[in-house]
Amino acid sequence: MKSGKKIVIGIIIGLAFGVVIGLTINNLALGIIVGTALGVATGVIFKLKKYPKLKWTLVSVIGLIIIIISFGVWFINLLPLQEMKKDLTSSKMEDISYLSKNIIPQRGKILAVVTSTETMGNSGKSTGYELTELSRAYYVFKANGFEVDVASPLGGKPAVILDDDDMREFDYAFLNDSIAQYKTSHTIPLNDVKGEDYSAVFFVGGKGAMFDFPHNKAIQEIVKNHYQSGKVIGAVCHGPAALVNVTLDNGTHLLENKKVSGFTNEEELLLIPDAASIFPFLLQDKLTSRGAKFNEGAMYLETISHDNNLITGQNPWSTWKLAETMIKQLGYMPKYRENTGEENAGKVLLVYEKEGSKKAKELIDKLIIQEKKQVDRLLMASHSVMAAMKGDIGQFFGLLGLTSYTKSKSKRN
Repeated sequence: MKSGKKIVIGIIIGLAFGVVIGLTINNLALGIIVGTALGVATGVIFKLKKYPKLKWTLVSVIGLIIIIISFGVWFINLLPLQEMKKDLTSSKMEDISYLSKNIIPQRGKILAVVTSTETMGNSGKSTGYELTELSRAYYVFKANGFEVDVASPLGGKPAVILDDDDMREFDYAFLNDSIAQYKTSHTIPLNDVKGEDYSAVFFVGGKGAMFDFPHNKAIQEIVKNHYQSGKVIGAVCHGPAALVNVTLDNGTHLLENKKVSGFTNEEELLLIPDAASIFPFLLQDKLTSRGAKFNEGAMYLETISHDNNLITGQNPWSTWKLAETMIKQLGYMPKYRENTGEENAGKVLLVYEKEGSKKAKELIDKLIIQEKKQVDRLLMASHSVMAAMKGDIGQFFGLLGLTSYTKSKSKRN
């Protein structure tokens, strides 16, 4: 076969491959460009008769590239691309029925405390409070009849961390809520807070909390007085850093023999390998050293600990349940709220962790087919990536299979 024809054949094969890729990822132009490049390369390889070693080396390389691209396209196709394209940035509180209907009369006030720290120690890395940990708890408290004030060690407008991958309807509604935004832009200095005005205090996470919560005297006084008065104390993710230096009037440490959750060492070190040199301590280690019974749940999945009037959560995905548990501890049945697709995906992942793939698929069937609920495939795919980061290839492929199964059920429904 003439060399010119070989190149043409290579380009045709590459274009066909590129069209398939383009249609799959909904970007035909990109697919054609990639396909043409691979096609030309394939055509050139066909001409290398005089250099068999080079030829087969290049064939292997091109084959590997095709495999990687095909896997990447398949992986992207597992994601809920249409849902991810939805513009939630204009979400408003009044459009969310949980917040705008069946409004509960005011029952009291809850104080939310956020960090004022903007930089992680001497690392130069920016930080602040986690928006999702404040916004979701804020709206649970509001929906259940509690006014929420926001305070910080320094007052004013503290830095906030916005993670686009985790932002959902409630979080964007919070950003568009003029009252909530005024409160977060004019936080009350902790030294000006009158703790007796609040039925509960909630410590929002964010890595900055590791620096300005532990030694803050106002925090220690508020926590001690609330705990000894039987009032409710909540803290999520890095928020429990507020509890590590609280001593009660009887001389015992607040955390002694208490069941507690917080951001785990494993979660911290996976994202920040040098965390031990950046933070003043690792939160799990510090809580344990203070006598706490640390309750370590699955990585980046919902886990809370409820020890009388002390309620703590492991990570951002624990915020919904933690806030509603605080409402229960305050003596009220939480207002009904439909679980988000992210929460449902979290439940599936927890079942997978504890009981395996079969039980997880049974739960997927129940949620999607029987109950007509959404299950967030983005969270499931993210956990497969984290499994790869940990070097757990078996779990990586297991979670990809579970994500694929969820997609197939969603299509049928």
